[in-house]
Amino acid sequence: MRRLLPFLVALGAVAVVVVPYVALGGATFEPTPVADPCETREWRDPGGLQEALEQVALSALDGAACELGVAREDLVLAIRDEDALDAFAAEHGITRAEAERAVHDGLQRAIDDAEEAGALPGLLAGFARRAAEAVPPWLLLETLERLGELLP
Repeated sequence: MRRLLPFLVALGAVAVVVVPYVALGGATFEPTPVADPCETREWRDPGGLQEALEQVALSALDGAACELGVAREDLVLAIRDEDALDAFAAEHGITRAEAERAVHDGLQRAIDDAEEAGALPGLLAGFARRAAEAVPPWLLLETLERLGELLP
């Protein structure tokens, strides 16, 4: 019986975890579907520059993903560096230049939308437009992330 005791304790511990998991529907888990990047999202009052930049970035990625016919999440992973963007382009039968152009176009549209909604002041919007044209997508993403960390 002493040899069997550790096994029974382990079996009981597993049952304590598995039984409630199954009882609460854990066996029928389905992941949340990925949002449609072509679905129009309303601009909300961002409340601050950091939130406005996050909204611009998400809107830009939605626009580019819609244009390319891919999920926004796939595009985010693709623009993390040059090699990832090259692999993404090859996988989707486009050139890296076409992928970059889609990101730039999405960013320009998002900046226009943010300015029109009053989320970005004109001076900042103009600066953002020039940066979007001149900076590769992976550097834009990194810059937005770092800028977000610096803002309160």
